[in-house]
This record gives sequence, structure tokens and C-alpha cells, in this order.
Amino acid sequence: MDGGSDVNDGSSDGSGGGPVVHGFPHLEAVRSAITSLYRRVSPDGVHAYATSLAPADAAFSDVDDLYLGAQRVAGALVQHLRLPQARIVVGFRRMEHAASVELTAGPEYFIELNDRFRTHRRDIGAALAHEITHVLLHRLGLELPGTRDNEILTDTVTAYLGAGWLLLDAFRQDAVSSQKLGYLTPEEFGYVLAKRALAFGEDPSVWFTSPQAYTAYTKGRAEALRDLQRPPLTAAGWAGRRRYAKDRRYAADHPDSAPDPALPYAFEGGAGGLRVCFACPTCHQRVRVPARGRTRARCGLCRTVLECDT
Repeated sequence: MDGGSDVNDGSSDGSGGGPVVHGFPHLEAVRSAITSLYRRVSPDGVHAYATSLAPADAAFSDVDDLYLGAQRVAGALVQHLRLPQARIVVGFRRMEHAASVELTAGPEYFIELNDRFRTHRRDIGAALAHEITHVLLHRLGLELPGTRDNEILTDTVTAYLGAGWLLLDAFRQDAVSSQKLGYLTPEEFGYVLAKRALAFGEDPSVWFTSPQAYTAYTKGRAEALRDLQRPPLTAAGWAGRRRYAKDRRYAADHPDSAPDPALPYAFEGGAGGLRVCFACPTCHQRVRVPARGRTRARCGLCRTVLECDT
């Protein structure tokens, strides 16, 4: 099977990319990718990646042999992502994108990196992380239709399983140039890394060498924290709780009304009484609980215990 894939080079330093996009334009797709990961791998499988790839394992200096160094970093990523030990051949050539991988039945995998990584060695680990995650997803049978959605899935899984901090750290910007690897925006990478940090109690910001990466992470973390502060979770603020109570009363009085898609929750009627449906803040699987006051719910997918005031 020839399933070549690539990691987008969103740079504006002459390597063929356009301006760096910011914000959260792919947020729903990212959340869906996290849900898909938990469904395919299981909570125990995800928690097997509780420790991120160490910076030393991806370090690459100018005095390192180009090919031996790339093989070493690739091997560390294969081990981190818990892939079977197989030979990964890394080559370099002129190409539009930053990297590509040929997905075959094995036992070897062939990865090609853009020629510019010959002199931008600090980012070789980031490019390899994305491509080797493609190998993992291929082995898991976890793929989405369409290049865009599949690349968003790959970026998200790379970050959530502890290797994607390299992709965010590859984001650098100054007065004359900018560089970003991957399909997610810097802030979206920050969001996924923050979701991982909240799940595993890990702070990836100490590994960033790029000031721009740190700024993007803080913005992504703020968005991730908002996931924990939406009604009916008890951590929701006063304004959110007040709006929630108003919507609950309306739903009780109008059981056939259509839910507002702009709200982070929806009410459902039925023989058992009013229920509220909302996204788990960890894995974004939909959770349904009776709307009858303080309760504790457990997400059926990731097993997170949720304190709610429904």
C-alpha cells in the first residue's frame, strides 16, 4: 500500500508556504479528533503515553551526522509512540511540503524530509514526529476521509500523545520571516497540549525554546480551561450558571423546542424527565445526565468524573 502523506509547511520564509494563520478555526475538528483517539485506543491506551518525549531525545546539533542523527531521533519517536521496532529510512530532497511518509506493510518505513532541514536541524524532530504518528495511525486503522481532516487528526494525536510539543516549538516569527509546521494553528497546538497537560499533570511549556510557541500555548491553555468552566459543570461562573438555569426552565416548559446549537449543552425530554447533554471536558464525548441538581457523572468514554449542577 502506498499511502504517502505530508506535513504542511506553513512558513513564509521562502519555502513555499503562506502567512501563519492564528486562532481556533479547526477547534471542533480537533475536539472530534481527541474523541476518536479515546475511542480507538481506550483510556488505558491513552494513559500509556502519560510521559512526553524528552527534549534530549529530539535534540539535533549542527555537529551531528545528518543521517545518523535523523535515524536516532526517528528511533526515539518510534519507541515513544510504542510502535514495533522497525527500520525507518530517512532521506532528504527538494519538495513542496516539509515531509512525507510512505505507508507500506512494513517492516521498513520511508520518510522524506524537505532539503531545508539539512540546515534547519533543530526542527527535524518536529517533522519526524508528525510523519511517524501517521505510521501509528495507519497501524491503528484510525484515518479520516480527506486530507484536511486526516492531517488535523495527525497533528492532534501527535500533540496529545506527547510528541507534538516539538511541532509547536517549531513555530517562530520575527520581523522578516515566520515558520510553522503542521496543519493546526499555533494556538490550536497550544490547546491540545494544554488538554494533555490537564489530563496528565504535565507542563510542556518548560521545553519551549521559541517565545512565540510559549505565547501560543498560553492562549491555547486559556481555551482549554474554558472547557472546564461551562455549565452544567460546577466550575462554571455565575453568568453561565444563571443562563443555564434560564435555559433549563425554558426547556422544561417547552419540551418540543429545538436546542440552540450555540450553547454548550442541550436539554432532552422523555419519560424519565428532563435530561441535559453536554461534552465531556476531557475527551468531548457527549454525556447525558438527569437535570435535577447537584450530581456526579462519569464519562462513559474516558472515565473522567464530572462534578455537575444540572
